[in-house]
Amino acid sequence: MAEPTLEQIFGTGTTRLASGATTPSAGLFIPDSALTSAGLATPTTATPEGHFVAIAKNAQTNLTQTNFDSNTDQSVYISSGFSSFVTRGTNNDPYRVDQVTVNLAKADTSATIDPDDY
Repeated sequence: MAEPTLEQIFGTGTTRLASGATTPSAGLFIPDSALTSAGLATPTTATPEGHFVAIAKNAQTNLTQTNFDSNTDQSVYISSGFSSFVTRGTNNDPYRVDQVTVNLAKADTSATIDPDDY
């Protein structure tokens, strides 16, 4: 099998931008439509954390443990953890905490996380 694609991880329409006359630097483009399909209602006014959660939800769709187990080219899988509740602030307001676990697998050559290994 092959590495998961940009669209499989970040959402439909995601592309890698090359630097050029109209694009001063290379980068990754994730369209608002990819974020809204993950549940982000208003990407133009959403928080950075909201963007991160939408990206994680998109990635979780294809970076499953089942796909990881059957595809040796896939090095990352995302799994759901357990929800819990905490209180925060001076009023001890109740908050729900939802866990998302990102699992990184690589040949055992070092004890550090290096994005280039995945």
